[in-house]
Amino acid sequence: MTYRPFFLLSFASALICATPVLAAPLGALVPHKAVYDINLIATHSGSQVLNISGQMQYEWKASCDAWVTDHQFQLFYEYADSPGMRITSDFSTYETFDGKDFHFTSRRQRDGEMYQEIRGLAGPGLAKFSKPENLKFDLAKGTLFPMGHTIELLKRAKAGDKIYSAQVFDGSDEEGPIEINTFIGKKAVPSSIKSSKIDAELLKGDAWNMRMAIFPEKDREEESDYEMSMVFHENGIITDMVIDYDDFSVRQSLVGLEKLTADNCESPVSEPKRP
Repeated sequence: MTYRPFFLLSFASALICATPVLAAPLGALVPHKAVYDINLIATHSGSQVLNISGQMQYEWKASCDAWVTDHQFQLFYEYADSPGMRITSDFSTYETFDGKDFHFTSRRQRDGEMYQEIRGLAGPGLAKFSKPENLKFDLAKGTLFPMGHTIELLKRAKAGDKIYSAQVFDGSDEEGPIEINTFIGKKAVPSSIKSSKIDAELLKGDAWNMRMAIFPEKDREEESDYEMSMVFHENGIITDMVIDYDDFSVRQSLVGLEKLTADNCESPVSEPKRP
């Protein structure tokens, strides 16, 4: 089993401007590169997984007309009754500031062999894939793309909201849009992470404890597909994330963080509109 590389999100979670930072109402999002160690922290009844370990590198910045993200995963799965498996993936997105165009591409390899390639374009009302061919999804009015969701979520946190639900399309797999139900908890304790590989200045702002439940829209069930707990900073950075599946849980721990230099554009960028 491999897990969906969301939100990072954007999220993640998801996530997350020319210098100075974005001229948006939040005014705090910063382009950055983050590195996370990924480790198994629990197995549940019936699980065949013995261990999961690896790393994810995530980059986010703004070009002159869009947000650009790149996620690179390297994961090794060990099983009780079958050989281990090494999964590598590269997932990139391009989301225009007006929320009207969202390009996505993903390549995944299993033990060095390509087993999945995804490519496509989404806009208001429709997501259409070029790989695989003839795959498309209707998108309900108000569906957000990852950065649009990130900004709306942080606005809700700043406003003191406790619950936020949205339909999101991220293009990370062939399953279509998802519903993300988020519980926004109390503000998190200021980060105590100390490492020469982490720019501590980026972790000094407000942050919230959040819990997300993800439901696939394609085959909707009462129970969530998986859930995530995280510390989400107002500048779009996530310092800690636990992802819970039916048969195991993994933790993504921040081990590297640096600010990136964004493109130098003549005109300021603005907050995206809902598709």
